[in-house]
Amino acid sequence: MDERVPALAAVMDVTARRADARAGSIPAPVLAVRDLRISFPAMSRGARDLEVLDGLDLEMGDGEFVAVLGPSGCGKSTLLRALGGLMDPRARVSGEIVVPRDGAGRRATAWMPQRDGLLPWRRALPNAMVGAIAAGIPGERALPRARRLFDEFGLGGFERAWPHELSGGMRQRLALLRTCLAERPVLLLDEPFGGLDPVTRRRMNAWLASVRLTERAADATTRDSTSLAAAPGSGVVLVTHDIDEAMMLADRILVLSDRPGRVVHEERVQAGTHERYDRAALLDALDC
Repeated sequence: MDERVPALAAVMDVTARRADARAGSIPAPVLAVRDLRISFPAMSRGARDLEVLDGLDLEMGDGEFVAVLGPSGCGKSTLLRALGGLMDPRARVSGEIVVPRDGAGRRATAWMPQRDGLLPWRRALPNAMVGAIAAGIPGERALPRARRLFDEFGLGGFERAWPHELSGGMRQRLALLRTCLAERPVLLLDEPFGGLDPVTRRRMNAWLASVRLTERAADATTRDSTSLAAAPGSGVVLVTHDIDEAMMLADRILVLSDRPGRVVHEERVQAGTHERYDRAALLDALDC
């Protein structure tokens, strides 16, 4: 049997769902990836091309928080870069990527890398405003929202602090706040707490679970919905290799194989149960 039949069936199912969405029976996905394949040319003569992703399929519904879980080097960060339009020009990319677009046709996504990337010569509030400035958000609209988010993100009173005066967790909160100020309906988070110690990371995950981040993203779609080319929708994609982080934060978890990455397991949160996810099933999928 052709090993690509399951992937082909998934693509056919996505196509059928898109047709149903156009007919008005179900909402169209906010974000979708179909049969995504990414490779890089060999670095030396005689070497093989580096295959990073192999026929990956992904959908995200409105208001959904999706975690992409997998071992290091399986292509998680490459997937986020592809969604954000940030691919290395050497990459060979095939397949379909559907993301929200603004009125100018630009991707309406905001990407947060693993490092906080704060500018050491700017205080906390001006650092946060970099996201709005880069996105072309008027200062008179972004500044009041930034001040409000400083309180919501537990940074109230630190608006004039220099980056070196903030703890690691506070720096990551500030970087996430900066990402939210870009007012993009889809947030792409690339292991945002990966550089923190385990105790701080757990605290940050508990905090992030309480922030209702999809609502922060949805808030962007109501501020200037006329700038979006399609009906507004929001969501968050988080990539991580930390199973506890994925289980704590996500509505749905996709598990990728070793490189070249492909989806080998998918699980939705179990409503009304003590355990949100079947941890054993996720661990088994990671071991495949």
